[in-house]
Order: sequence, then C-alpha cells, then structure tokens
Amino acid sequence: MPYSIKRRIKGKKKPSFKKLTKPMKKALKKSTPLKSRGNRSLQMTLEDQLNALILFHLEEHASAQHLLQVLKEDDFARKHIAPKKGIEKSSFSEAMNTRGLKQFIEVFEALVEEAQTVLPKECKELGNLTLIDGSLIDATLSMYWADYRDGAKKAKAHLGFDLNHAIPRKIFLTDGKGDERPFVSQIISPGQTGVLDRYYQCHKNFDEWQEEQRHFICRIRANTIKKIIRHNEIKADSIVFYDAIVLLGTPGVNQTEKELRVVGYKVDNKNYWVATDRYDLTAEQIALAYKLRWNIETFFAWWKQHLKVYHLIARSKDGLMVQILGGLITYILLAIYCHDEFGEKVSIKRVRELRINIINETREMENAYRSRRKRYKERRRFHFPNSSYANS
Repeated sequence: MPYSIKRRIKGKKKPSFKKLTKPMKKALKKSTPLKSRGNRSLQMTLEDQLNALILFHLEEHASAQHLLQVLKEDDFARKHIAPKKGIEKSSFSEAMNTRGLKQFIEVFEALVEEAQTVLPKECKELGNLTLIDGSLIDATLSMYWADYRDGAKKAKAHLGFDLNHAIPRKIFLTDGKGDERPFVSQIISPGQTGVLDRYYQCHKNFDEWQEEQRHFICRIRANTIKKIIRHNEIKADSIVFYDAIVLLGTPGVNQTEKELRVVGYKVDNKNYWVATDRYDLTAEQIALAYKLRWNIETFFAWWKQHLKVYHLIARSKDGLMVQILGGLITYILLAIYCHDEFGEKVSIKRVRELRINIINETREMENAYRSRRKRYKERRRFHFPNSSYANS
C-alpha cells in the first residue's frame, strides 16, 4: 500500500490557558456580535481583544508596546493570542480606545453570574453583602476628561465587590472628582446590603435606600447627633457598647425621616459607629460585617500589585473602561480556575504556577512539533530518495 503524507494538524491552544479562558468563551456566545464600522474587516476580533488583555494582566506587561512586542515575538502569544495576520500599533490602539465596551460589559456580567453559581458562598448568615469603595487611577495629562485638579489628571473606579463569593460584581468610571455616593443605588440591588465607609454617610440617602429596600451597613462619624427612640439589649463582655434605634441628624436640618439602627463597638481601643437598617442581625454580626469591608481594600491592593491593572494602554474614557473590565474579567477567570483546579481562592502562588505552566507547555509543544517535523522529513527521504522535494 503506497505511503500517503498527511497534512500537519495545527497545534491546539495551551491546556492551561484554554482552561482559564473556557468560561469567557461561554460568555462570548451570549454577547452582542462585534461588527466593523466600515468596509474593512476587523483587524482584531472581540475574542482576540479579550485574550490580549487577559495576557496583558496575567503576564504583568508594563505598557501597550511591551504587549505588542510579545504578541509578535513570543511563541505562545503569536500563535494563540495575536490575530492570525498580526496586529499593528495603530489597529491595536483603535480597537482599545473606540470599540468593544458594550461587549466587554456583557462578558463581565455573564462571568459574574457564572462565578456566583460555581464559587462557594461565604458568610451566608450575614445575607447578600456588597462592599463598595472607589479607587483613583493616575491618568495622563492628555486624558482631558479625567479632571481632578490643576496639573493632575485622575480617573476614579467605583466598584461593588461581592463579599460572599469574593469577586467584583459592578464597576463604574468617572473623573477623579466624581462623587461616589450616587453609585450606591446602581451597585446595590433591592434586597442586597451595601457595606460602606463613613464617606458615604448621607442621611437623605439613608431614607432613600430604605424606601428602595436597598440595605446598608455604613460607618458614621462619632459626633453625629442621635435622637434615641429605644435601646436594644447589649450582651455582657461584648465589644458592642451601644445598640439603639434612632433618628440621625439635626431636626429641621438633616435629620432622617425613617428610623434606623446604630451600633457602637470598640476594637483595639478605637470606637466605631455604624448605621444600618438590618434589624435581623445581632450587634456583633453588624460589627463583623463592617470589619469585612476591609476585604475590598485587600482586593484593590492585590489587583493593582499582581495584575498591573493601572498600567494604562488606553487613553479614552471608554478605552480605560475596557481595560479595567479586562482586568476584572481576568480576576474572575482566575477565581473560577483556582476553585476548579485547586479548591482555593485566587493567590499569587497559583497565578505564578499558571504563568510557568503556559511557558512550559509552549516549550513542550515546540519540541513536539520539531520531533514530528523531523520524522516527517525522514519519511519523505525514505519514499522520495532522489527528489529535491524530499530535502525541502
């Protein structure tokens, strides 16, 4: 039987990266198709753009130029991340700054839903808690929309963090002067509880949130005036020294119309005052819920340090939002990956392992390809010994 030469089958994507991005591909199927605005076909598809941003954050690239160089010269990135025909700086910049925001939001929201069904739920007894905070992002002077003060441009990310599943779930972007309080009603859904620092104290908002059934646990200033309606019983030997139903503020000026609960407690010789409409929790649970607000600070610090999310590769407001969403998507994918593979939360140890696995798998694939190529040439020489084709 004559020997037939089979076409070489192209290598598959790396197993580790494929495992990491599997939920993203599922989410992509539900998103609005990204179409070219003109007659030219897209230089970079939505999946290409997402993969590039995931690689950017995963591998700690320092700039857009660094990422583009990797997409051209790194074996893994060139074959499995970059568009088939490559991507030039101008096309990459256009893709990042002018398109894809709607689709990125859709993918992010789909991944949040996926993660909430996959990841275990913690602190169930405290209810559905969302930590809320803002984070300033250093911008360039050319980013005219990012107003902050003379000689300085900053943007501000307003984030809602799902405490129960330890993932970000809502994100909004404004200039650096943007007030954080108006975003609370957009981040918290009715029935959920927002955990907030004392910057968010606003008695009018406390009334509005109760009317909308958006619960809150918010630290307040110690000197806030309290009109006591009734005291609640305090346990002996508790960190709690105050628990009462009150009206907050000065009558006729800024006093709340709806009564609420204020809990005072002491930790490390420091007094904390917290206002809430959660009457179903004990005073100690209220104190614990506010203490857990620190988790969003931990998330911001880890996210910035290890995924380099604030190394800007976009300049427009929409482009910066796309980049931030890319960083959040990367984190959620890591959360799902670490849970599925190790039954653990995200850690830099597991992220480093993933980076190393991708490098090792790239080498293994290249070595396997060279071995196959060598055997292929040897077979051709055997079957076509006198042909120039055998030595090609």
